[in-house]
Amino acid sequence: MQPPFQLTQEILHAVGRIERLIGRIEGLEQPKPQPHLRKSNFVRTIQGSLAIEGNTLDLGQVTALLEGKRVIGRKEEIREVLNAIKAYEGLAKFDPFCVKSLLKAHRIMMDGLIPDAGKWRSGNVGILKGSALSHIAPKADRVPYLMEDLLHFLRSEDTHPLIRSCIFHYELEFIHPFHDGNGRMGRFWHTLLLYRYHPAFEFIPIESLIREHQQEYYAALEASDRSGESTAFVHFSLRIIHQSLEEFFSSFAPQPLTAHERLARAKQHFAEGEFSRKNYRELFKTISTATASRDLKQGNEEGLLSRSGDKALTVYRFV
Repeated sequence: MQPPFQLTQEILHAVGRIERLIGRIEGLEQPKPQPHLRKSNFVRTIQGSLAIEGNTLDLGQVTALLEGKRVIGRKEEIREVLNAIKAYEGLAKFDPFCVKSLLKAHRIMMDGLIPDAGKWRSGNVGILKGSALSHIAPKADRVPYLMEDLLHFLRSEDTHPLIRSCIFHYELEFIHPFHDGNGRMGRFWHTLLLYRYHPAFEFIPIESLIREHQQEYYAALEASDRSGESTAFVHFSLRIIHQSLEEFFSSFAPQPLTAHERLARAKQHFAEGEFSRKNYRELFKTISTATASRDLKQGNEEGLLSRSGDKALTVYRFV
């Protein structure tokens, strides 16, 4: 059964923007960030997701725990971080469509924190906002069937994977299948689904950005609860995914070369031979025709290049 949601134009445009940005990432000469950036983003992922749940350990403390160092802090918070590190380090080993894999991930994430880690909740639950009851989850005896239906939706539905990942995140929070740890599991499984869609998401700390927009995150969940469908949450999540990708791209994308740097590289490439503007653009595939013309004009005016021919037949040679 497909969970209820509306496929809006805003959602379709958001998916298109995300796919275009992924294409830009794929076009980078270096498809993966440097180790120090991967480590930094991994730490931000752990700290961001747990901070939403009230964990007070900061980035430095999470980094220390990742490195096996001792940290002064509450025992339970340290355990939460160590569990999350273990879960996220094994991200690629989980099957996003398998019930057993989901329960195993919960067992790792909540080990030593609750007695029923890795098991569906056995009691009925309601979620409070202040002193008011904001959400009543489905009855406990329905949880196994609802979760199986939800995973079947992931396996068989032809909705775009980006949209499915957002719907799953919301529906898991709505079903609230565990006694505790539902929030961190929803974010973890969302990351896993995104990783299966494209491996770049292994290095993108979406959880950290959700933490920065925590009130909007809860507001989107509540809006979807009120409407009885996940559309509001899908809108929010796709915006966060796109923003996370933009930050990731800008953090390790190479800085554009200056005109002088391009000309210096072209001098090495063309040596003493003649070349055209077309040849120059083939060497620097990301620049426009206008930029190539400006570079060559600058090189000629500064005495770096000699020019012969006219219009389309113009050729250049380094002096």
